[in-house]
Amino acid sequence: MSGSYRDLRAWQRSLNLVFEVYRSTQSFPKNEMYALTSQMRRAAISVSSNIAEGKGKSSDKEFILFLCHARRSVLELETQALIAQKLGYLVKEDEGKIQWLTAEVGKLLNTLINSLNHAAA
Repeated sequence: MSGSYRDLRAWQRSLNLVFEVYRSTQSFPKNEMYALTSQMRRAAISVSSNIAEGKGKSSDKEFILFLCHARRSVLELETQALIAQKLGYLVKEDEGKIQWLTAEVGKLLNTLINSLNHAAA
């Protein structure tokens, strides 16, 4: 697969996810700075970082591995957003935005993984 990671819709949408998570976690309690705030931000950053890193690998098989890492971070972030909402740190609307974006990025990652798997077969 040619092109840059910047051309991938999954990477582009994952940046939207990072920005939304940073915006949404700004109002978290200060005592959560090194706990849930940090966890959510790191998971969001991990999605786009793994897509970019994987695109730089020398084979589609290696790229797929990194896309799977990104997908795991999406699932981790979905769980963390739900926890934050249940704890009262995220308003329902912000949690809904994060859930919508994680679902979108997850679908794009699944499509990309399936496409690469079929190309390799």
